[in-house]
Amino acid sequence: MIISASYRTDIPAFYGEWFLRRLNAGFCKVVNPYNGIVYDVSLRSSDVDGFVFWTRNAQPFLPALREVARRGDPFVVQYTITGYPRELDTRVIDAGVAIETARRIAGEYGSHAVVWRYDPVLISSLTLPQFHIANFERIARGLAGDVNEVVISLAQIYRKTERNLNRAAREADLTWQDPSIEVKHGLVRELSRCAAANGMDLTVCSQPEFTGEGIGEARCVDAERLSRIGGRPITAKLKGNRPACGCYESRDIGDYDTCPHGCVYCYAVRDREAALRAWKAHDPGSETLAR
Repeated sequence: MIISASYRTDIPAFYGEWFLRRLNAGFCKVVNPYNGIVYDVSLRSSDVDGFVFWTRNAQPFLPALREVARRGDPFVVQYTITGYPRELDTRVIDAGVAIETARRIAGEYGSHAVVWRYDPVLISSLTLPQFHIANFERIARGLAGDVNEVVISLAQIYRKTERNLNRAAREADLTWQDPSIEVKHGLVRELSRCAAANGMDLTVCSQPEFTGEGIGEARCVDAERLSRIGGRPITAKLKGNRPACGCYESRDIGDYDTCPHGCVYCYAVRDREAALRAWKAHDPGSETLAR
């Protein structure tokens, strides 16, 4: 089984000690977010095909990556670096720091070990299409030669996302919009051109309407990439987490509403203050991440 850690929260940035303790214990417990049922997930090397780590700040997690590598388990870091203004990314580290950490990971474990995520692409009065083109190019230049893929998605406005965006708009005196499909296609083409110029493939997460003309479908949980890293075949079936998701089957060990980054567009957090409280109340000795 491939272990995802985690698209529900940022384990590398905030819960690295908990992860290491559970790794040493050989298992963790996960609460099903839909029915509350608690189940065990093995973290023993004999049961784990590889890890996919999702983060906006891998710096605190470097010791954990060394331990995973020491065990011989292949891993990929899905590293989100957007460089958005503070009004949108409240407590995210500076993009320059994230770039340096991503390059450090690639230098130590190879370019296949890091995938850059410019995700989601949010159109607002602070982040117009022209902003994204210049900002994306700046980050791409910083990662050129160390990263070979960038994953994007256009912001999908879920109910809780809309609520949080409207709150941010009131607090920061900004506006946001869900632009036309023509604007989105034009922006994706520009980002793809820039990615190619910096030696990267651009793929799109769970939005097949934007693929084509050299723009591929993202497999954020990618058994083939993990196989190349580990030097052994990984048998897994394609089983996405939502409609149009191109990922291979995995088991996620995170918990929603526990990430204190404060990104106003986040799909995994309903209430930013509640997520901050959950993080502060976290017990790294617990068998589950948040409870």
